[in-house]
Amino acid sequence: MKVISTNKKAHFDYFIDSTFEAGLVLKGAEVKSVRAGNVNLKDSFISIKNGEIFAKNIFIKKYDMLTDGEIDEKQDRKLLLTTQEIKKLTSRVKEKGFTCIPTKMYLKNNKYVKLEIALAKGKHTYDKKESIKEKDLKRQMQQEIKNHKIR
Repeated sequence: MKVISTNKKAHFDYFIDSTFEAGLVLKGAEVKSVRAGNVNLKDSFISIKNGEIFAKNIFIKKYDMLTDGEIDEKQDRKLLLTTQEIKKLTSRVKEKGFTCIPTKMYLKNNKYVKLEIALAKGKHTYDKKESIKEKDLKRQMQQEIKNHKIR
């Protein structure tokens, strides 16, 4: 599995409840651009409409060698999931506070472009401050251990 892009803000802004693996409907030039790593998941989200799931605001840069036609870099892209997964996501998103966000895009078996989507609940500002404190404490502890081993 080759990770192409991750949504770094997802774990900072949300509590991740569960994750799903979804396929993406892409055109040929988009696949080539994804393989080159020209993807950004920042500010992207998942929308459910008429029993279908779409990824919105995923930035896939236009492939450099493309000669014919223009491709919208932030167009809506359909996700491929089983009907059971779609029903589960739809029912959980209807609950108060839950949302669905993309967390990671990767190549599976060096062939298929997959998108990991997560069912998440938004964090409050005091939760974010708490997670920053935890990261700082971990970093300090590791530095202390590192300094202790050097002596």
